[in-house]
Amino acid sequence: MPLTALKNRTAWMLVTMILASSFVFFIGAAGASPKESPYTTSRYNAGTPNSSIVVNKDGSITAYGNGAIIYTLPKTSLAALGQALYATNCAACHGDKANGVPAHSSDPRYANVRAGNYPNLRGVGSAAVMFWITSGRMPAAAGTNVQAVRRPPRLTYTQALEVAAYIDSLTKTPGLPYVPNVNLKGGSLSTGASLYALNCAACHTITGDGDALASGTYAPSLRNVPANQVVEAIRTGPGNMPRFTGNLSDRQVRDIVKYVTGYIQHPQNPGGLGLGGLGPVAEGFVGLALGVGLLCLAAFWVGERQ
Repeated sequence: MPLTALKNRTAWMLVTMILASSFVFFIGAAGASPKESPYTTSRYNAGTPNSSIVVNKDGSITAYGNGAIIYTLPKTSLAALGQALYATNCAACHGDKANGVPAHSSDPRYANVRAGNYPNLRGVGSAAVMFWITSGRMPAAAGTNVQAVRRPPRLTYTQALEVAAYIDSLTKTPGLPYVPNVNLKGGSLSTGASLYALNCAACHTITGDGDALASGTYAPSLRNVPANQVVEAIRTGPGNMPRFTGNLSDRQVRDIVKYVTGYIQHPQNPGGLGLGGLGPVAEGFVGLALGVGLLCLAAFWVGERQ
């Protein structure tokens, strides 16, 4: 076959393959299902009432979950106490009915506040409310900060439950997820390490010490974070963090929590001094400085003796 004819035939084959692959891609895209919202995932045991255990009372779901995590709705009897706490600690920013700051508010209290800084709390779920209050980020020290800072909590755990119960009472159906209680027994450290490296380390770093992000925000350190707060963060996605509902099962979340509260918060250093987990480069510099320094001192001492 002449060289020109071979080249032409090869070119036509490439064009045909490209067109065929494009056709298959568009057909697949057209048949793909639309993206589901975070709390309507069809995955079983992944943070929604579509779970092994579902507890109903008076026609409403009060708890759901499985052997890894149980999500419980705060008792409705706490709502009255929560209303008073909400009025004292939250209403000035989030509104009397937890509906946040409107897009164009004429209220003088919000004159210097960008719309959206104080979001609507209705339907966010009791887990989100518990995370922000028990981590001390809310009530905020300054409502205009780019990112709320973790502090000692102003309210107790019971008071946080009361506030969450009141916010739940403002909607016909309580938001999801409910307050989680994780059972770390049976969790896998090795699986948790792999899942953490894949889903969390890019922002929180592999050692869990956190790192800077964009526009003055940062991924916080995971040191001294209680297990339930780790679950709440994974399931609700506070701040810039994405929500992991549907793509991570409750068992996988439990494995991550076990790794964070185990190895990251209580690291093992079989090689000796951990040096804060700075990594091999920094450790190499420290070893080099100490090693060379000691060798120099020894050399000077031997030289002086001679």
